Amino acid sequence: MLPLMGATTDITAVEHFISRWAASSGAERSNFQLFATELCDLLEVPRPEPAQEDGSLNAYTFERRVEFKEPDGRTTYGRIDLYKRHCFVMEAKQSREKGRPKEIKFTGQPDLFIPDYAPRGQRSANRAWDQLMINARHQAQEYARALPTSHGWPPFVLVCDVGHCIEVYADFSGQGKNYVQFPDRQAFRIYLDDLRDEAIRERLRLIWMNPTALDPLASRRRSREKSPPASPRYRRVWKSAVTTPKKSRSS
Repeated sequence: MLPLMGATTDITAVEHFISRWAASSGAERSNFQLFATELCDLLEVPRPEPAQEDGSLNAYTFERRVEFKEPDGRTTYGRIDLYKRHCFVMEAKQSREKGRPKEIKFTGQPDLFIPDYAPRGQRSANRAWDQLMINARHQAQEYARALPTSHGWPPFVLVCDVGHCIEVYADFSGQGKNYVQFPDRQAFRIYLDDLRDEAIRERLRLIWMNPTALDPLASRRRSREKSPPASPRYRRVWKSAVTTPKKSRSS
């Protein structure tokens, strides 16, 4: 078990987490919840909460149930590996080295093994592994689509290969139609060894706790609100609106 963190994560705890999980090789159903819980400790964010019988109250939990309405009128069910309302949907897999079968949740898909898989914590260009992660991303987006309308679309979709990496996709529009690699195609994969970087750990903390802080459009809006207009003509009006509280109208 990881030690409890203080205000600043001890690099010893980071190294312990990396070495511990780089050696994992079991099924994601066996490992994911422990991995995610220890990652929360590492990031100094709250752990997921116990699930409640009333599913509508499950806003931050493992195995969050969602309903799918089929074209023929039937209702089927799925479970989100980890869900945090207004923050993310996370789908977990755990890839295998050559000769170790991989159980796939998608019905009708064969077991998968990853030939010539790179050592844990290192980057891999293996196409079979890429396809595994792509499938998991599509599954996570389907789960996001099945969430109650009142929950809205989560800004982040996360795909976790337990003990290897987390892929990050974002859509801040609230429409759920354009989840793209975040922050860009070069840095959307966070590997275990990347967790040594405090900036990357901080990015994950914000995904957990304050995802709007990562919205570049919101950042620009905040910047505009804090900065006076370029034209001198409007600076006095801007200063008055920003610094002077509005007086309530008399009845």
